Amino acid sequence: MIVLADYGLPGWDVFHQGLAEQTPLTIGMAVILVGALLLLAMLALREPIGVGTITNVIVVGLVLDAVLWIFDEPASVAIRITLTLTGPVVVAIGSGFYLGARLGPGPRDGLMTALGRRGITIWKARFGIEAVVLVSGMLLGGTVGWGTVWFLIVIGPTVHFFLSRLSLPLEADEAPLDPTIA
Repeated sequence: MIVLADYGLPGWDVFHQGLAEQTPLTIGMAVILVGALLLLAMLALREPIGVGTITNVIVVGLVLDAVLWIFDEPASVAIRITLTLTGPVVVAIGSGFYLGARLGPGPRDGLMTALGRRGITIWKARFGIEAVVLVSGMLLGGTVGWGTVWFLIVIGPTVHFFLSRLSLPLEADEAPLDPTIA
């Protein structure tokens, strides 16, 4: 939604786009490559890997490339603004559902959940990670705009909010992703 709106990309996509601009990769292929590398980081951090993790590595990049191939940027400014403003909320709801179902975090969310398990609140972990990849992506030439700032500010608190409301109850032997949510 936010990529199509073109008012600035989310931090990870600024990074993916910047990587794509510096290589022969499409933005979707950059998503897959980065996801595969982050999968290795998750193994090193001993973060649980599940069907959601593996699926995320492959599907998100393919879907992004397909959407950008099928759809053009909306001509209506109102639609572009709506896509930009609601994009982080849609991402947060999706994160709450798939993380809350404990299907395994996607590789980007795996960094966030690894920090959460180490005592950093989910919203702070998400904000910090988004900020680091945003700066890295800017240095690579990724697109930044007001939508980038909006996503950076909104995504952490909205993921935190929806994760706390959409998660399945923990089993007795399970540790929460973020002690402040449990």
